[in-house]
Amino acid sequence: MTMYNLIGIALTTIVVVSISLVTLALFVSRASLHRNVWLAGFFVNVLDYFYLPTKAIFQKYSDTQKLEQWMVSLKNMAHRSGFKKTEHRLLLAPHCMRALDCPAASTRFGIECVSCGKCIFSKIKTDAEKYNYTLYIVAGSSYIRHIIKKESADGALLLACNYELNKVMRSLKRKNITTYGVPLLNDGCYATEVDYSKMIEVMEYFSK
Repeated sequence: MTMYNLIGIALTTIVVVSISLVTLALFVSRASLHRNVWLAGFFVNVLDYFYLPTKAIFQKYSDTQKLEQWMVSLKNMAHRSGFKKTEHRLLLAPHCMRALDCPAASTRFGIECVSCGKCIFSKIKTDAEKYNYTLYIVAGSSYIRHIIKKESADGALLLACNYELNKVMRSLKRKNITTYGVPLLNDGCYATEVDYSKMIEVMEYFSK
C-alpha cells in the first residue's frame, strides 16, 4: 500500500467520523429542546467547531433558525451547572426591546435606562438589581467588547434572538464567561419581546 493510499484512507476516515459526529450532535441538540441529554458539553464543542459548514448546509436544505435554536438549547443545558457557580453576572439585553420614543442616552457601554416606564426595561432593571445582575442594554457585539473590559464578570445571562444568543455565547466562551440564554419571542430591529415570566424563572433558578 502506497503512502498516497494511506493518506486517502486517513482523510476518508476523518471525513466519515466528522460527519457522523456532527449528525449525532444535531440529533442530540434537537432532543435537548424537550429533555435532558448526555454529553451536552462535548456535542456543543462539536457543533461550534463545525458551525460554518453545518450552517451552510442548513441554509441550502433547511432553516438556519432551527440550527441556532438547537445550539442555544444545548448550550444552556451544558452551561447550567457552571452558571450556577458564577458570582459576578451580567444581564445583556438588546436595545430593540426598548420603546421607540425611549428618552435614555446611548454610551459606549449601551443604553442607560432611566426607568421612564415606557417599556419593560423599567421592570427588568429592578429585577436585575434584585437578583444581583449588572444590566446592560446593547445595540451590537461591539458594545459587549467594551463591557467585558470594564466588568470582571464570570457569567452573563443573555436576552436575544437565537442567532445572536449563539453568536455571543461562542464569543464569550473565549473570554471564560459562562453564558445562559433566554430567546426573544420574536425577531426584528424594534418592538421585540422577551418571555418575561421565563426570564424571572431563570433568574430565580440560578439565585438558589
